[in-house]
Amino acid sequence: MPPLDDTFVIDPAIASSTQRLADGRELIYFDDVDTTLPAERLPDARELAPRPPTASMRQDPLTGEWISIAAARQNRVMLPPANLDPLAPASPSNPSEIPDQYDVAVFENKSPSFGPLLEDENAPVDLADLETIGIGRTRTSVGRCEVVSFSPSSTGSFGSLSRTRARTVIEAWARRTHALSQIDSIQQVFPFENRGEQIGVTLHHPHGQIYSYPYVTPRTQRLIAASEAYGPGLFADILAAEQADERVVLAGEHWTAFVPFAARWPIEVHLLPHRHVPDFAATSLEERDELAVLYLRLLRGVDALYDTPTPYIAAWHQAPTRVHRDELRLHLQLTSPRRGADRLKYLAGSEAAMGAWIGDVPPETTATALRAAIAAADEENPV
Repeated sequence: MPPLDDTFVIDPAIASSTQRLADGRELIYFDDVDTTLPAERLPDARELAPRPPTASMRQDPLTGEWISIAAARQNRVMLPPANLDPLAPASPSNPSEIPDQYDVAVFENKSPSFGPLLEDENAPVDLADLETIGIGRTRTSVGRCEVVSFSPSSTGSFGSLSRTRARTVIEAWARRTHALSQIDSIQQVFPFENRGEQIGVTLHHPHGQIYSYPYVTPRTQRLIAASEAYGPGLFADILAAEQADERVVLAGEHWTAFVPFAARWPIEVHLLPHRHVPDFAATSLEERDELAVLYLRLLRGVDALYDTPTPYIAAWHQAPTRVHRDELRLHLQLTSPRRGADRLKYLAGSEAAMGAWIGDVPPETTATALRAAIAAADEENPV
């Protein structure tokens, strides 16, 4: 059991309720503090086919990495028209995934990469089992994938939310991180948002996802190796060094956002809490309150860089649920391939094949542009 219960707190003003969709998937409503919605919600009246079988993972013996082969994802909805938005509240002409009006809704993905099984005879035994290298090794892709719908509106993104709604989403991230981390087969919980067709989104509706993996992800394994090579205090020392540099773009009492010293992407921003917290479940209510403001300001600034919305991946890195929680700190890595108003960075030979990155824009240049864009956004669209 991960060491969360001693520190986890919830905001009692943000109510939540749970029900089941017609095929058995869990749906959780999170209500804004000033919600006008009733506590009772309509049931899911659809007739749905059984859920697809849980995918299978295959190990790449050249790297030790596990690849989930989830063929059911081929059937997911692809950029539907607004009148068939699967994340809009259900109507007679649109029997969507969410059967009633809502503020924020979280539900199990219909075509998950991991799950719905949480246990199986071929599930990973433990982390040591996953680290063993072999030819033709498979394991069941146990775990859970959830959709987080930020709003009933069919357009927008996290940055277009109100401050109150942003706070509700952050509360949902914290509560879902806590709940998912208690499941024995889940080793890491990852909240994220993909924004823009250039990133590959399949829905325009403002939403994010939460992946709960049965292993520690390759990116996090690299963080663990770096922390062990450096010694105690890696994240604290990074934060102190960045706070003293010109690449800071936003700072509050509890959080600092900066363009990292060795940024890979044309737009890349990291956001770190000032104290060590392994994940959202360990944050305080005060930290969540401030994050709702700073994160909105950051995203609106990113959008103010150009005349059209900026595509991005907002990745919230959290420590694994059971190991290295004292070393790895919760942090945002926001990246965009946009290197100009009408130019994108594509990963070609060096980056895609060899992982040898070449930065197109000096991080200091990006930080200067972002500070100006955040100031402009604060003036035009204050949080």
